[in-house]
Amino acid sequence: MTIDMKPEVQLDTNFYKVVEIRSLTEHTFVLSLPKSRFKFVAGQHVSLSITGDYQSREYSIYSAEEGENLEVLVKEVEGGYFSPKLKHLKVGDMVEVHGPFGKFGLDEKKKDSHKHVFIASGTGIAPFHSMVKSYPGLDYHLIHGVRYEEEAYEKDSYDEKSYTLCTSRDKKGDFNGRVTDYLKKAKFDKNTCFYLCGNSDMIFDSMEILNDKGFGREDITVEVYF
Repeated sequence: MTIDMKPEVQLDTNFYKVVEIRSLTEHTFVLSLPKSRFKFVAGQHVSLSITGDYQSREYSIYSAEEGENLEVLVKEVEGGYFSPKLKHLKVGDMVEVHGPFGKFGLDEKKKDSHKHVFIASGTGIAPFHSMVKSYPGLDYHLIHGVRYEEEAYEKDSYDEKSYTLCTSRDKKGDFNGRVTDYLKKAKFDKNTCFYLCGNSDMIFDSMEILNDKGFGREDITVEVYF
């Protein structure tokens, strides 16, 4: 379902010391590492592992392509094995980074000619944060679905007119309801391409809604979090 745009950057393995853990909510944080010579395309992801641990997890890159640090957005999974370990890292602890991986990213052929609508649930906003920060002046509309307003991670990063927060369990967002409820009511111009990132139910429901509005698979790029 994804559209091939930019070629994958050459894979690499890097060891970095944690420079910051920035808390956004009680359970969500940004892990910041020195970027060094790490090159990636906005929308790609990396695999992280902790020195001495046998497991790894994949996270979309949160930072800009030319940002000072390499950052990922992490939500601590209750009862999980890996994310709590990341949360309890200290500045100076070592993290192993594999990647970057994936071809999820802006459609280069439509970058300047189309409106780019980013549809995210929860931490699925990470690759869109990277895209917006990497391409100033991009014509975009970011639609972010969360449960509560506090989960609007660093919403000041986005142009207020280009950001819509959908909250399903409080009425503090721009729209009260799920992302899919918003999409059913929204109208989009023909010259629009869509990028979806989040849980599989949201992705598949959104694709069906967009299809009913006349947008086909050539207009939609997806990154599914299971």
